[in-house]
Amino acid sequence: MTPTANPTSPAVTGSPAVAVSSPTFSPLYQQIKSLIVQSLQSGEWKPGELIPSEVELAYRFKVSQGTVRKAIDELSAENLVIRRQGKGTFVATHHEARVQFRFLRLMPDAGEAHQPENHIIEVKRMRGPAEVTRVLDIKAGDSVIFIKRVQFFDGIPTILEEIWLPGAIFKGLTAERLVEYKGPMYGLFETEFGTQMIRASEKLRAVSADAAAAKMLKVEEGVPLLSVDRVSYTYGDRPVEVRRALYVTANHHYHNELS
Repeated sequence: MTPTANPTSPAVTGSPAVAVSSPTFSPLYQQIKSLIVQSLQSGEWKPGELIPSEVELAYRFKVSQGTVRKAIDELSAENLVIRRQGKGTFVATHHEARVQFRFLRLMPDAGEAHQPENHIIEVKRMRGPAEVTRVLDIKAGDSVIFIKRVQFFDGIPTILEEIWLPGAIFKGLTAERLVEYKGPMYGLFETEFGTQMIRASEKLRAVSADAAAAKMLKVEEGVPLLSVDRVSYTYGDRPVEVRRALYVTANHHYHNELS
């Protein structure tokens, strides 16, 4: 079906005057972008798969190839799809290195960025704390999966994380599964739980290491740490992860690019 803008409502003769908001019109390429996102969300095209060509999508949606190209340009800029020269456009996957480092912003002061080694401390199903269930937009008291882990870079404990996930989505997630899985955690979520992290919102602040964090990270109590609170979202802007992390920045820095 060809996308159309919302029609205006007809006036009713003899009705009292009421304030009517102006209809909102979105550009055609934005409508095509929304339709493509719907296909991604429904799983029509799986992570890592080639999506139809611009010509095929233009025929499908009965629009010009240029309109489709503009829609895909935005999806590519948002890292929802990845263009590969001479091969086509693919659904983004967390198993691809460039996507992995979108969500790992802690970079070494020297040398190349690389994935850390994960040490799982605890995984359990629990009743969600009120603050967590509110952020995840689930009912108070609903179950969540709680994960606590330390990430090591070159044998040095560098990140202490506490993670909460909706229990209804991540049924069957255990410490054993996390330990045996060798790829990125978000890759596991994508492959086995059908949940792809699309974007994240983070808050950063400087804190001092308390006794518990100092012991886990093998630093002196009171050492400065970078505290990062993250909420991650999947399609439809649905929150699916609350993550609280403490970073040791003796040999690393938080890297972000603004555009």
